[in-house]
Amino acid sequence: MIKPKIEICLENIESIIAAQEGGADRVEFCSDLFEGGLTPSLGMFRTARKKVSIDMNVMIRPRGGDFCYSDLEFETMLENTKIFKEEGANAIVFGILNPDGTIDSERSAKLIEAARPLEVTFHRAIDMSNNALESLQTLIDLKVDRVLTSGLEASVMEGLITLKKMISYAKDDIIVMPGCGISERNFEFIKKELQAKEYHVYLPMEQQSKMLYTPNHIFMGGELRQAEFVITNTDNRRVKTIKGLT
Repeated sequence: MIKPKIEICLENIESIIAAQEGGADRVEFCSDLFEGGLTPSLGMFRTARKKVSIDMNVMIRPRGGDFCYSDLEFETMLENTKIFKEEGANAIVFGILNPDGTIDSERSAKLIEAARPLEVTFHRAIDMSNNALESLQTLIDLKVDRVLTSGLEASVMEGLITLKKMISYAKDDIIVMPGCGISERNFEFIKKELQAKEYHVYLPMEQQSKMLYTPNHIFMGGELRQAEFVITNTDNRRVKTIKGLT
């Protein structure tokens, strides 16, 4: 059996370098994973492209929250798709829903057209859709290359039953890539259960900030916030461990 590919979800250049060192097959390059992953800056992408050779699939998501976008937000997504294609992205990652929880086929088709000939991944917006197999068929009809999903549940472990159905239904028409909550502790079990072609994993480690002066009464965010003086990067040792289990 062919070994499955491992895609690493990350949000900075240090993590991309670590993912490459760990032997990952590619990365999903985002910003702001606290929001679930948004579009990275062009400056970050250009710098990363100079430093690594690993494939970089770029997230096209203008804001956090739901996946039903305004006309201006969608226009921004189209522009970012064109820009990152020109800048050397290996694939485009996006997801758009209608208010009723169905896939927005019309807008998705326009984004796919703008992205080609690059591959396109429909992200976990599908997990917020109202029907797994109907949504999957819509993506097949749109000729999407892969879909990132936790089986319409909060994690892959919880969505195993639906993921099995999706993988069986997809056949070779689309790659169903399980992602969310996969780690070294459960990867072998998940791989055995699903036998997917690709897996999407987040393998972080926390590093203390270099700041010596740390005014802890001040925050740059709102009430729900990350620690100000902790930096989260991909752990290349964890990547190597996962790759060793494939």
